[in-house]
Amino acid sequence: MLTRAYGPALVLATATFLLFFLSLACCGLEKLAGDCRLLSLTAVESVPSDLGATAVTIGKFDCIHLGHQALFTEVVEAAADLNLVPTVVTFDRHPDHLLRPERAKLPILGPEQKEKLISGFGIATMLQLEFNQQLADLSPEQFVEGILVEGLQAKLVLVGQGFRFGAQGSGNFETLQELGASKGFEVREVRPVQLDGEVVSTTRVREQLDQGNVKFVNQMLGRVHEVRGVVEHGLKIGRKIGFPTANIARDAEGYLPLDAIYAGWLVADGIRYPAAHSVGINETFQAVPRLVESHVLDETELDLYEQVVSLEFVDFVRPAAKFDGVEALVAQIHLDLDVVRDQLGLK
Repeated sequence: MLTRAYGPALVLATATFLLFFLSLACCGLEKLAGDCRLLSLTAVESVPSDLGATAVTIGKFDCIHLGHQALFTEVVEAAADLNLVPTVVTFDRHPDHLLRPERAKLPILGPEQKEKLISGFGIATMLQLEFNQQLADLSPEQFVEGILVEGLQAKLVLVGQGFRFGAQGSGNFETLQELGASKGFEVREVRPVQLDGEVVSTTRVREQLDQGNVKFVNQMLGRVHEVRGVVEHGLKIGRKIGFPTANIARDAEGYLPLDAIYAGWLVADGIRYPAAHSVGINETFQAVPRLVESHVLDETELDLYEQVVSLEFVDFVRPAAKFDGVEALVAQIHLDLDVVRDQLGLK
């Protein structure tokens, strides 16, 4: 069942969107001066010696939901007040992929998606560390000394509730406060964001994606969930029955929701096309493996092959189903497209 956001969360979503927009506007002005890009680093040793003192937030940031955005907003505002460089420390993969591989989940965001979103909130520097055994073995003291103090000259560190760091998660917020007091930086805790009385979390986002509830996911993200990848040649079954589709390569960025039909948009070269997205195994044509494909409404000659496109998931239409032949499938597609038009406000 789809749920609605409470007022404070809607205010935060609006505020983070405005911050995102304003940062892009400022970025455009800075480009005229020749300097706007996020400084993206992958090792402490790469941090420029003249970076300056920083305000830092630390986290996996594996889907950049409203709670993550609240951290970015706080760190950017605090950095402006204190004349510090707003900085994000994050990791190239979830720690489970190294420490508990049997529990590891597919990422909700790919690396390019993550970097683009982080830069949009006005973050100046992103240090994305490889989560390897050496990093996993650092004690809280070593992490603070090597990364925050020596590496980033941190003067302010902001973290979310439940923050853990250091080997085996041995450090927490209180540990960080104690180390900050001795190393010369302030530590603040940012409260989580709630929707419908529950904390917005990556786990909750993933659960809702697995249920196909993309409309509620979009509320938790403060944006439309998307999958981004290259359009590749398929079996052209859709074209043969009058509904050509853009087949997205299997190495696409972005977490695939429940196997189903969705209303959404296909974005190519900055143009947004209304579309019906299909996720899953084609039950009617058994030769087709699990994939994501998109049919652009009222477009039959659009050539997107080898282009990078984004599929935005707006609403759930129906579950995946098997049909007794092509005629039944075509009839259902017509019904689906009517629903898509209605959900996208095109009727």
